[in-house]
Amino acid sequence: MTKPRYLTKSRFKLALDCPTKLFYTRKKEYEDSSETDTFLEALAQGGFQVEELARMEYPGGIAILGEDWNYQKLTDITSDLLNRENVVIFEAAFLFEGLFIRTDILVKQGNNIKLIEVKAKSIDSVHHDSFVSSRGNLGWSDYLYDIAFQKYVMQQCYPEWTITPYLNLVDKSKKTTVDGLNQHFKITQNSDLRTGIVTTPGLTKEHIGDSILCNINVDTEVNLIHNENPLFEAQSFEDCIWFFRDSYKNDIRLDTPIGKHCKGCEFRVDDADSEVKSGYHECWSNQLSLSRKRISEPKSYDVWNFRGSRNLFEQGIVFMDQIEPHHVNIELEANVISNSERRWLQVEKNKDGDNTPHFEIDGLREEMNSWKYPLNFIDFETTAVAIPFTAGRKPYEQLAFQYSHHIVFEDGTIEHYSEHLDTKIGHFPNFDFVRALRDSLSKNEGSIFRYHNHENTILNKIYGQLLESTEDDKDALISFIESISHNTGSSARSWSGSRDMIDLFQVVKNYYFHPEMNGSLSIKAVLPAALNTSEVIKKKYVKPISDINLTSKNFPQDYVFLQFEDGKAISPYKALPSVYENWSQEQLDNALANIGDIADGGTALTAYAKLQFEEVTLEERDALESALLRYCELDTLAMVMIYEHFKELIES
Repeated sequence: MTKPRYLTKSRFKLALDCPTKLFYTRKKEYEDSSETDTFLEALAQGGFQVEELARMEYPGGIAILGEDWNYQKLTDITSDLLNRENVVIFEAAFLFEGLFIRTDILVKQGNNIKLIEVKAKSIDSVHHDSFVSSRGNLGWSDYLYDIAFQKYVMQQCYPEWTITPYLNLVDKSKKTTVDGLNQHFKITQNSDLRTGIVTTPGLTKEHIGDSILCNINVDTEVNLIHNENPLFEAQSFEDCIWFFRDSYKNDIRLDTPIGKHCKGCEFRVDDADSEVKSGYHECWSNQLSLSRKRISEPKSYDVWNFRGSRNLFEQGIVFMDQIEPHHVNIELEANVISNSERRWLQVEKNKDGDNTPHFEIDGLREEMNSWKYPLNFIDFETTAVAIPFTAGRKPYEQLAFQYSHHIVFEDGTIEHYSEHLDTKIGHFPNFDFVRALRDSLSKNEGSIFRYHNHENTILNKIYGQLLESTEDDKDALISFIESISHNTGSSARSWSGSRDMIDLFQVVKNYYFHPEMNGSLSIKAVLPAALNTSEVIKKKYVKPISDINLTSKNFPQDYVFLQFEDGKAISPYKALPSVYENWSQEQLDNALANIGDIADGGTALTAYAKLQFEEVTLEERDALESALLRYCELDTLAMVMIYEHFKELIES
């Protein structure tokens, strides 16, 4: 039997993003990169836990469980419960003429209904006024259109109801009053619950302390959407819903005009030999009658930090090779690569098929000559969780749980000097983190390097936490932070350190361009480009660690950082060993959640989140901690490699 095609709230939200996507969603024959492991995502963000925490505010609430696909059954169960005068329902289901929703929390008192949508997003309830700006612009539109759709469907089902919509949000103005709040909401992949959460047996509101959540009335905002539909002013909100419903029900493809919104389309696959179809290419071919090869070529929206791409699309200038100098408005600066020059370099080299790098040697040489040996390269791993692990902390406070520190000496010796990883359950790591970092960096007076703003931002956050703390050595720690950083706009004090960290990202941005970076300045893009260009790095890092002037704390002496495939260097991040290397299937089945690789900051914070649960076995804990240490060490070694490449350039 063919399943009915109902417009759910998730499909409605997808259509708001791009109506064409309705045709491709949930079709196995099409690529869909959005179908990632949502469990891992929620683990990192605390989304599942926040939903369960919100339910604790409504003891006696009834959760509707069962097959998610059995829409009619879920709706029938809901209808029976709604016959009661007063009731609280979790995951109430409503079906109306091909529209289907499930609500997070529904509070019924007669005909007065509270419709509560729970989000793991934070807000400062003390200072919040409205999601509508003084100019009439609507903020948080994704969330508000979500709950506006829910209210509409419910109102069709029960026109006699008075429905008041709320967003239930994490309140960053509040502090948790209990330790180990997260431990009461056990994450499991094998639960029958939709949330994947099992709460502590007998858990009451008293166990979880003061609430860190808040309900924000959004009736005004929802009425604005219903009456004016600010996202689609040419069409009423109601007409939008039924238009999308009919299109999805009848499996009709809506051809949305191509544009900047196409960048990052989840239905795109560039491999022509892929077993799944590319909805992206199909869509573009439909509208522009172009070959697959042409459609895959770089677009105007691929140009680095280019705000003019929307206007170019409107002029029919879709591809990068159609861009002319006047579109970019090139402004040159002496001895640095200006932003506009970087954009034009990307366009010009793409047009010419030129894969050679461009660098400003004089500026780079002057910059590097100002550095003081030994050179210190540091990288932090951090997270911000919705539900704090310790009492006295606010939601989404920054936690710094790991760093790596490489030193490059003037004679070329490279030492992985120190590292720090704090995964102790229920421990606020920040102050010990700073203590360890201070001890490591105080051993020499050389220049300190970070990559981009993250490390400076985190130190500013910890600075503020120290000001409010009662730590015995808070003044010494504050003084240390002041010495290696500078204040951001949000800081209560002003300072600029004598050893203020040098941003290697800015060095790359100012002096180095490579077509292989594809317009990105991320270290994950810069490193492969440098590896494929630098003869010095190639010759050095194809050898095992034991044969080069390098120490490592986490890789064996026979480990080789640089490997090649089809003549191209493979990013060392891609070659990192799997977290669960050589584990049996039984061991994997018993893991809290299988993380294949830790090769980016996102999976690193997910791994840390996992480690905050008591259910993680010692075996899995060791595997995760080892993977975290390898990843962070590689982050600072990557910075060292980029430095070595730059040194090669100025000396050649």
